[in-house]
Amino acid sequence: MDRREKIARLAQTKEDEVLLARVYERITLAAQRNVPASTCFLSKREQMLCQELLRGEDFRFFGGTELSEREVCCYLPEYLDESWLTGDEGPIAAVRAVYFAGDTLTHRDFLGALMGCGIRREAVGDLCLQPRQCDLFVTAELAPYLLDNLTSAGRAHLTLTRIAPSQADRPPQTLQELRVSVSSPRLDSVISAAFHLSRGSAADAVAAGRVNLNDLPCLKPDRAVQENDTVSVRGLGKLRVLALGGLTKKGRLALTLGKYL
Repeated sequence: MDRREKIARLAQTKEDEVLLARVYERITLAAQRNVPASTCFLSKREQMLCQELLRGEDFRFFGGTELSEREVCCYLPEYLDESWLTGDEGPIAAVRAVYFAGDTLTHRDFLGALMGCGIRREAVGDLCLQPRQCDLFVTAELAPYLLDNLTSAGRAHLTLTRIAPSQADRPPQTLQELRVSVSSPRLDSVISAAFHLSRGSAADAVAAGRVNLNDLPCLKPDRAVQENDTVSVRGLGKLRVLALGGLTKKGRLALTLGKYL
């Protein structure tokens, strides 16, 4: 199967086709020239598509820190070691935005401010938001522009400084543990129990394309979930299947779920 056929098989939209073609060209050309290269930031879904497309090629994903959601796809020649990724010449920069303690900002405030500066989402990685500060990962070439132009978010004034990616503070992800029982491990049943929806509303959400299973769209309400699967429902949240238990006295399947807070 040649490159075009593989992209056509993997892509679900025209945007997917364009993205995959760009990633393939950038990574394979860098490998031929034996020079470092990186792409824009990719979502988990896009990373999985690129991983399948580049199977057999030498590449890696990097988002600035461990457990990054959004990452760039990189080619690293043998003459460079892993430290290049986090060094001054690496593909990612980290910027810390500090604001007044009395202000309350959200991820949406920061994303809106970035878009207002003309910055495209693909140039921005994870936003690590904490009280009084937000550490932003961006492509390295964007950092100087960001430092000069991002002055506020929401109604809050921002003071920006560049930091090393290793200095970024990532708030720990916390899970709210839920114990539920379902008639079967079907995707719509799990969504219904976790988000307090009717079974029909959960199935409608799946059919409408609002549900991702392990970061990929899933349009099958009867798809069975497994332990460690992640399920996200647009507008409602994200969860992980922590354990599939035994049957209750009423013959239902006991599940332990973790909802991301």
